[in-house]
Amino acid sequence: MPAVNRQPQPGGQVPCSSRVKMGFAIGFTVGFVTGGLFGGFTGLRAGLRNVDLLQSVGKTMIQGGFTFGTFMAIGTAIRC
Repeated sequence: MPAVNRQPQPGGQVPCSSRVKMGFAIGFTVGFVTGGLFGGFTGLRAGLRNVDLLQSVGKTMIQGGFTFGTFMAIGTAIRC
């Protein structure tokens, strides 16, 4: 597979929209993982098992991912 030659914008800077997307992606990943950890521990402490535990953890992971991703995207947009 040949290497992709991407030409930077004048001045060698990455566009702001790419930075915001990357900020959201990083924030989503961090929020997703921490949501899985905290949601798993909380669900187990609440006595959830099987399907109920998976639904609860999945919901917490998605919510955590979108919340933290949004904040990271906003913070990145402010810095652009």
